[in-house]
Amino acid sequence: MLDSFASLDPWFFYLATGLLALLIGSFLNVVIHRLPIMMERHWRTDCRELLGVAAPADETADTPYNLVVPRSACPGCGHRISALENIPILSYLVLRGRCAGCGTRIPLQYPLVELTTAVLSLLVLWRFGPGWQMAAACLLTWALIALAVIDLRTQLLPDGITLPFLWLGLLLNLGGLFTDIQSAVLGAAAGYLALWLVYQGFRLLTGKEGMGFGDFKLLGMLGAWMGWQALPVIILLSSFVGALVGVALILFRRHDRNIPIPFGPYLAAAGWIALLWGDSLVAWYLDFLAVP
Repeated sequence: MLDSFASLDPWFFYLATGLLALLIGSFLNVVIHRLPIMMERHWRTDCRELLGVAAPADETADTPYNLVVPRSACPGCGHRISALENIPILSYLVLRGRCAGCGTRIPLQYPLVELTTAVLSLLVLWRFGPGWQMAAACLLTWALIALAVIDLRTQLLPDGITLPFLWLGLLLNLGGLFTDIQSAVLGAAAGYLALWLVYQGFRLLTGKEGMGFGDFKLLGMLGAWMGWQALPVIILLSSFVGALVGVALILFRRHDRNIPIPFGPYLAAAGWIALLWGDSLVAWYLDFLAVP
């Protein structure tokens, strides 16, 4: 059905994609905020059941808390966010970045995530054009944005995002949407094992854990979407940028080198770049090596 719209004015697609992406960005902010809290509540419940400990009396364990309920509210005064106050970017500007109820400052993350989602989605449309590839690439883009920001905030990469998208990548490539299914399966396995081996080697040499298991799953997810051929580009890009940022933080912001720096955002950024321009980067690199 998406292909049947190809005869429409291209500006229609850019406008529709931009507006939809802004709404998706608003929802991603909900995911970024609530999913880690949902995970923590689930872990606490599991621990209590394992230890046979009752929940504290003041904890409202029966109150639903998910991506839909309760309605969004200001953490400072409890003011319920109305529909008009939830318009992406525009409401932030109208409210001047503050809660309408108490004046508490609204984190800049919210409009930035919305704007980033819109810009990256438009770039996906520009790169692939209207069609199934573009629709799937937008889904992956939105997942990578959520994963990157969650990892920055909490150093978590939720299985609730990485694992479903790993399987989705494999299913899409049954029809060869981005690569053949053999390359996708090898990419999922090689992506996970590559970082797992690095983790094990670093642990044996230093006695410390250099990264989390979520990073393995994220690279496996990217391999499932783009095939094993994209993994070298993703690993090189993410490692290079991650090393530069890490050194800069230590030198200029006096970041304690013993405090871990999340690697997920660099993997997500490198994976998105490889999704759009991976073949061109590989071709450029091979041509560069061939120069005498």
